Amino acid sequence: MRSVGRKSISASATPRALMEEKVLANVWTARVLTLYPEMFPGPLGQSLTGRALKDGLWQLALTNIREHGLGKHRAVDDTPTGGGAGMVLRPDVLDAAIRAAPVTGPLLYLSPRGQRFDQAMARELAAGPGVTLLCGRFEGVDERVIEAHGIIEVSLGDFVLTGGEIPAMALIDATVRLLPNVLGNAASTEEESFSHGLLEHPQYTRPNDWEGRKVPDILLSGHHAAIEAWRREQAEEITRARRPDLWADYQARKDAKG
Repeated sequence: MRSVGRKSISASATPRALMEEKVLANVWTARVLTLYPEMFPGPLGQSLTGRALKDGLWQLALTNIREHGLGKHRAVDDTPTGGGAGMVLRPDVLDAAIRAAPVTGPLLYLSPRGQRFDQAMARELAAGPGVTLLCGRFEGVDERVIEAHGIIEVSLGDFVLTGGEIPAMALIDATVRLLPNVLGNAASTEEESFSHGLLEHPQYTRPNDWEGRKVPDILLSGHHAAIEAWRREQAEEITRARRPDLWADYQARKDAKG
């Protein structure tokens, strides 16, 4: 297993060179089991998450599933029992990969049939020691390894990708940005979409008049209470129109509070 942390990261960095790092103690860790470790850190090595990775605010540990493959050709998959298209990742191979290093935090499998990943789950993961992510490929993984390790299946939405690496990166990004000191302004995470069960209000900046489109007067008033009330009204209206599911949950929570 290789880890990434406290090292200069750039778009041209060689992933394998970045992996040759010692594991940092007491640092939030994302361990990723994948057939394509060269895909990491990818976009996680850029911008705020990349800076935080370089500064040791979190670390990335990679387990190459292929290294635990069978035989001369390191086979990792086989045909579906009972027939069917595609290939399935073998339980013995995945078991060996999982046991190759300590499981950090919950063990999640990125799968379209899993429970929906959301901001609440990101906050829960950020509050723990880290997360271990299994990236599937082909037709998925043998059900027995899911049962044996108590793996939790998590989905980013009702769509199918070629593998779990891109969802894993999205999950890590959404979680790492909630870690202490990763964002310069902690209020940013408190005001954005989903933080209060609502989508975010519209945002504006200079110029105040752009091609005849003006910033709402209320935002220029300096009246902070009025601005906050306007933003809440906008967030509620946007949520009601675009995400009736979130709006129903929001209304239910309000009613429960009386």
